[in-house]
Amino acid sequence: QVQLVESGGGLVQPGGSLRLACAASGFTFSNYWMNWVRQAPGKGPEWVSRINSGGSRINYADSVKGRFTISRDNAKNTLYLQMNRLEPEDTAVYYCGGDLGASPEWGQGTQVTVSS
Repeated sequence: QVQLVESGGGLVQPGGSLRLACAASGFTFSNYWMNWVRQAPGKGPEWVSRINSGGSRINYADSVKGRFTISRDNAKNTLYLQMNRLEPEDTAVYYCGGDLGASPEWGQGTQVTVSS
């Protein structure tokens, strides 16, 4: 079955950086667009970024454009999110996933906390 496991979250000071990873299994990772979505405390989900199957088409939410970089390694079945110049407003649980055939699939999430 589909498995998506996020890692790399943690506590970081404003202005700092983190790199999230999403290990995928149970499906042909290289065939699908992949997304990062986040959910802050008390708020609804917010789409962050997406990347096409080959990595040549990328989109970002305005709130992270210029600070975050999405990438993927299809040989390793892994999706990444490099987050630079982090702000307290980036505090959220970050999820990877998307429409992987029959239905949307998402991982369990990784917590990112930006605080001094």
